[in-house]
Order: sequence, then C-alpha cells, then structure tokens
Amino acid sequence: MKNTVLILLVSFFSLSTYAQIKFEKGYFINNQGNKVNCLIKNVDWRSNPKTFEYKASENQEVKTANIAMVKEFMVSETQKYERHTVNIDRSTDVVNRLGSKKAPEFKEEQLFLRVLVEGKATLYLYRDSNLTRYFYKIGTQNVEQLVYKRYKETPTKMGVNNQYKQQLWNNLKCSDFSMNTLEKVDYNSSDLSRFFVKYNQCAQADYTDYTKNKNKLVFNFTVRPGVRSSSLIIANSARRASIDFGNATSFRFGLEGEFKLPFNKNKWAIIVEPTYQYYKPDEVQNPQVTYPALVKTDYKSIELPFGLRHYFFLNDKSKIFVNASYVIDFSLKSNIDFEIYPDLEISRSTSNFAFGLGYNFNDRYSAEVRLATERNIMGSYVFWGSDYKSVSFILGYTLF
Repeated sequence: MKNTVLILLVSFFSLSTYAQIKFEKGYFINNQGNKVNCLIKNVDWRSNPKTFEYKASENQEVKTANIAMVKEFMVSETQKYERHTVNIDRSTDVVNRLGSKKAPEFKEEQLFLRVLVEGKATLYLYRDSNLTRYFYKIGTQNVEQLVYKRYKETPTKMGVNNQYKQQLWNNLKCSDFSMNTLEKVDYNSSDLSRFFVKYNQCAQADYTDYTKNKNKLVFNFTVRPGVRSSSLIIANSARRASIDFGNATSFRFGLEGEFKLPFNKNKWAIIVEPTYQYYKPDEVQNPQVTYPALVKTDYKSIELPFGLRHYFFLNDKSKIFVNASYVIDFSLKSNIDFEIYPDLEISRSTSNFAFGLGYNFNDRYSAEVRLATERNIMGSYVFWGSDYKSVSFILGYTLF
C-alpha cells in the first residue's frame, strides 16, 4: 500500500514537470511601440502575471518577456493586459485581520492590468492571490482604482467603504442611470462589467467586452462503474488477537459531479462522487479457537468522496488527471458474523483519503486507478479496530 502511494505521488510530480506547454496566437507591444506577433503560452492566469513566455513561431526557442519590456500583450483574442503605473490599496479583506482605517492606503506600483471591458470607459481587473481590485479610466485619462474596502468600525463591528459607487456616479454619467442603478452594482467582475457595457452603449461608443470569452464554471456529470480489490483485518486489543479476511474483488458504482473552475484553462476541478461499494470475502478460520469456527463479513456502504482534481493536457482531445479526495463512509446494514462469539455490527466508519491517476479522452470517456488509504470500519467499538483498504479501477462516461 505504501509503495502504491509513493508511485502515485511520483507520477503526480512527473506529470507536473512534463505536462504539455500550449502556445496560442497573440501579440505584445514593446517599449518602442512596436507590435510583435507571436505565440504566447496561455496559462489562463488567475493572478495577474509579471512575465509571460512566448516564441516567434512553433519551432522557435521559448523566450520570456517581463513587465519592464512590454506595454501591452494579448493572447488568443480573449485575454488582454496593459501595463499601467497606478495607486493601489492592498489592505487585506480577511475578516480577522481587518484594519481600522476607512480610507484606502495607496501605494504606487507598475502592474499588468487585465482588460475586462474596453471602450470610452474601460474596466480593468487586478488579482494577486486573494487580493482583487478593479480599476477604470475614461478616454485618455489616468487609470484609477475603484475603491472598495472593509474595515473595523469598532472592535465588534465591520464597516464597508463603498466609494467606488460614488466614483461611478460622478464620472460615468448617463441619462439611463440612477442612484438605484449603482446600489445594485456589487464589487465583482460580472456586475461591474455589465455596468461598463451599459455605459458605453449609452454613450454610443464602440467597446469590446472581453468577459464574453471568459472561462465559465463548467459542470460535468459522469457515470463511473468499476471493480475494486479490498482487504480487511480486524483486531481486538483486549484479547490481542486479529483476523485477516484477505483480498476480495467486487464491483463499485459511482455518480460523479465535477465542477471545473473558471481559470487556468479549466485544469482544476472540485469533484464529488457518491459511490456504492461492498466487500464480501470468503469465510475464514477464527484463530482464537483451537477447533474449526468460521467468521464471515458482509460490509456494504455509500462512500462520499469530495476533493480536488488537476488535468494535464496531452493534446486537444487527450488529458491525464490526478485527484485527491477526503472520503466519508456511511455503512449499510453490515456485520461480522462469528460462529461461536456474538456478532459485530459495522455501523460507524472513520473517514480516509483516496488518490487517483487517470486518463480522459474527448471529455467523454475516462479510466482511473484509485488508491484508498486505511480506514477503521469498527468505530462503534472500544476494543475492536480494523484496517480496511482498497484499490479500484474505474471507468467513466460523461453524460453532460
């Protein structure tokens, strides 16, 4: 079991190292104002980059450009970044670390800002890990941050500085807008983008809405039957005795919900897979008695694994994935029957972890090898304990 875990971990890091790099059509504008058409590595940045990799053509060497060299770049006609020197407030938004100052604390920085809506009024996004800030400009004016800040009004009360709504009201005038319009605009990409699109439409100005091409949260539903090889050892600490039921092969059936996250080219996903499984090995001899006395087990349960998956693209149709899950187990009328001792009911199992390595073709067909770590299915007893573990081979067919 430990060797299998090691193999899966080594495979994960190997895949991380050798996963295919995909370059897409794009351009950048250098400090001299020259536009350079090229292929840019599209990693679908969640945090705004400071550098990017590019090459002149498919067979040329890979080079790195940084923010000091580039005024603007665009990849795949969907992601556009502009370099600007701005005043940015980096105050934390973590509730238990909020400061007491209502006003933003600006610091001048040079950043690549992602263009969300471009027109007479342009909206930008800056994200750095958990920090999210929006910026805007009108015409050729300087870029300014739209101010939103949470702070401690008192030790037990949180206040919110919604200055961005006043900024929009003062600077993006339109006969169709009212203060009530602004009250409905929250500090997020979707609300602000819609507002800037409406303003440009009201101003009868040409505009480009890059959020239309933004990755969305994708949900997949997959049927996942498979076979499982399981083993079980139970032990009584008071009697210092154990019983090994050995390996048994059985079928398992799962229904997986997969939520692909809208960044990094949908390479990351949250997975949930309710699964029916059972373990019913052959009867074994009870080693605690000197004459033949058999013990048998019938263990059925619904497992509920939920975890994280990461994809590595091989080409447009093929990809490899790894996942790690936390598994909660719900026993279903299961027991261990002793020929001469009182029977044991399997009613409460501990949780465990599962690690998988698989292959997906055309977002429709998949196969996975999954290793589950040890768990105790005798959680209801003081002196009895157990070691249940399994390896599964799973096939998948995605319905939608």
